[in-house]
Amino acid sequence: MRKPFVAGNWKMNTDSQSSVDLAGRVGSGSSGVAGQTVDVAVCPPFVYLQSVVRAVAVSSVAVGAQDIYFEAKGAFTGEISASMLKDIGCTYVLCGHSERRHVIGETDDLINKKVIAAISGGLLPILCVGELQSEREAGLTNEVVTRHVKNGLSDLGREKASAVTIAYEPVWAIGTGLTATPEQAQEVHAFIRGLLAEMYDADLAAETRILYGGSVKPGNAAELMAREDIDGLLVGGASLKADDFLAIVQAAA
Repeated sequence: MRKPFVAGNWKMNTDSQSSVDLAGRVGSGSSGVAGQTVDVAVCPPFVYLQSVVRAVAVSSVAVGAQDIYFEAKGAFTGEISASMLKDIGCTYVLCGHSERRHVIGETDDLINKKVIAAISGGLLPILCVGELQSEREAGLTNEVVTRHVKNGLSDLGREKASAVTIAYEPVWAIGTGLTATPEQAQEVHAFIRGLLAEMYDADLAAETRILYGGSVKPGNAAELMAREDIDGLLVGGASLKADDFLAIVQAAA
């Protein structure tokens, strides 16, 4: 049985005080369910990671980073390594979020290196995959998702692949107010699970958590979570409001 998982991606938002306040409210508000019936994580900007780790220390809320670099150390100005993130208390890291792919220009090869570096550094990667609106309209959703999953997990044996959570985020539903219908989301999640079974085996496919992300709100969380292959939610804007995020956590729990 896959435990539900809800992660909040704060993106480039909050400040030093509001990040701590938000983390504290999420920690206290999710007591009794976080770590028990649902795994909960928040992913603040790099500069607030350490203070957020401290703010949730007495709770079961985990902390993740929004990105990582694939080298262990060296002359890579502005980059952050897995060991640095692990050192300050991070558990998870996002890899290949659509904004990294389509705004920053990250390639499948670079994202794969980040996934490998995260696992090697003791972090749990959340590999983000998903199609543009033009790709969905052209009937290319499965082709795009296949490329993202296969390339993202390239050179990973079964044991290392078991450390990965996959997040399906249709790009056209991120920050637009549009949301894939539960039926659309379930269809792609089931496709991804079948793909994992082909790449590895049925057991790994059954064990892997696949999250849905894309304009997730308290009003649609329960309906999404009711689908067989949707194991959790990667929440954007709604994760910046403690009450909304906690309502989503309760829906998942």
